[in-house]
Amino acid sequence: MFRWIATVMMFWSGYGMAICPVWSHAKAEQEIAGLSAQINRWNDAYWQEGKSEVSDEVYDQLNTRLTQWQRCFGDEPVFSPVPVAGGAVKHPVAHTGVHKVEGKDELRQWMHSHRDLWVQPKVDGVAVTLVYRKGALVQAISRGDGVKGEDWTARVRGIPSVPLTLQGPLSESVLQGEIFLHHEGHIQQQMGGMNTRAKVAGLMMRQDNKTALENLGVFIWAWPDGPQSMSQRLTELSKAGFAQTARYTRAVNTFEDVEKGRAEWLTAPLPFATDGIIIRSAIEPAGVRWLPGNGDWVVAWKYSPVSQVAEVNDIQFAVGRTGKISVVALLEPVQLDDKRVQRVNLGSIGRWQTLDIAPGDQVLVSLAGQGIPRVDKVLWRGIDRNKPIPPASHFSPLTCFYASPECMEQFFARLVWMSSKQALNIEGLGEAGWRQLHQSHRFEHIFSWLDLTKEQLQKTPGLSSAHGLQLWHRFELARHQPFIRWINALGVPLPLAAMKANSELSWQQLRDKDAGSWGQLPGIGAEKARKLVEFVHDPVIAVLTAWLGQHGAQGF
Repeated sequence: MFRWIATVMMFWSGYGMAICPVWSHAKAEQEIAGLSAQINRWNDAYWQEGKSEVSDEVYDQLNTRLTQWQRCFGDEPVFSPVPVAGGAVKHPVAHTGVHKVEGKDELRQWMHSHRDLWVQPKVDGVAVTLVYRKGALVQAISRGDGVKGEDWTARVRGIPSVPLTLQGPLSESVLQGEIFLHHEGHIQQQMGGMNTRAKVAGLMMRQDNKTALENLGVFIWAWPDGPQSMSQRLTELSKAGFAQTARYTRAVNTFEDVEKGRAEWLTAPLPFATDGIIIRSAIEPAGVRWLPGNGDWVVAWKYSPVSQVAEVNDIQFAVGRTGKISVVALLEPVQLDDKRVQRVNLGSIGRWQTLDIAPGDQVLVSLAGQGIPRVDKVLWRGIDRNKPIPPASHFSPLTCFYASPECMEQFFARLVWMSSKQALNIEGLGEAGWRQLHQSHRFEHIFSWLDLTKEQLQKTPGLSSAHGLQLWHRFELARHQPFIRWINALGVPLPLAAMKANSELSWQQLRDKDAGSWGQLPGIGAEKARKLVEFVHDPVIAVLTAWLGQHGAQGF
């Protein structure tokens, strides 16, 4: 039921508003049935055994995707989590759920129409109602569907931080909060959610381990029909033993105040996991008016997920400058941090075949070092699996120096490498620029651009005269780059350490080296030495290096 409510709220927040798949009705039925079966298997493990085979975030995203597919193809979404015992206890005040804003603009609009605002961490756990009558805790009710839930009274009484008796205004009260797992020093940005929600749910369902309840706490985030003043609410809660609510609730006046709190709680050590922040107005309606999905006085601004579920739209193959074929997955666009991810490099053909990814599969995508997207694992494979046939591997480090129809990918990969900072450092010239020059001037080989005159570049279609002149100056600077940069641009398979240790300053000196001489340089073994001898004596390389010598390149 926790997952059910989360799924509904995520759908309302707009996450599920993706483009509908272009499927026949028969295929749609197959795919929907397949994903439904997988989610039901996860539900079985979650509810019957207290185990979570996927993270809460992954479960929510795939469940929302299933809902979207059902709506796309005219089916009424069916929420069918495996029911737990009970679930018939009515909440004195309904749980409204929380609308999740899509970003800064929506939050600014919401703040503009609300007053007396406060911000809290969005504690990651499971929701609960605590009912105090005549000063005693008489009921604890799981969130359930927001109107009715399970009787958790016995389990909650075993949580040491939940007071069993209260005095003063709280002696007759209904409190709503989050049962969480204690994580002292938890830094959300570094540690993520750690699947906390599922762990807490599992502990609350188990009857055989009362000791584990000692690791749980409760964060009170609502006191329906409590004092009108938020400051008074926080004071009374602190007196009663719910001190963390006051500690982690602060008044805000501007969007910048909210943003500051969000950034702080993402990176600061906290006693619990969080998945965003809550912004609430202290001006609330009477508790009898609270309804699921109708809490417009409170919103959530979630942290960007460290990973996202994405559908694979297509599989493509790319040839790099050394002739290696890599596999690229084209994805339904997903947002990760500040990046919109649509392409992920899966590596070699062998790795792709091991991963067994086909169009229609659902994969988990995250950002690796330096913000490079990666596929972490396949979450669910589609029913209809048509994988493309990879191209024949006839490319190598000694192919495609000359332009030809079958060579264009590797040919342009060589040009892009040549203009990079590691090679000739021709600033501002990427693949699109090289393609534009080739289309206009029809390069014969990868160094043909050295033949272009100032006038030709200035008259290149799509380039202004000033841009063409600027490009000519950059080509002239490249012509006079040091020899070591030229051999790097050519693609000589020389490791960086060996390149720096190499004292030869001309191509002829490199040609004179045998395998034994190459092997004396750092990072070069027998096989690498053999490949170097093969490269520098290749007939195509001989023609190109002679051409470079005739056109003034250093060292040739």
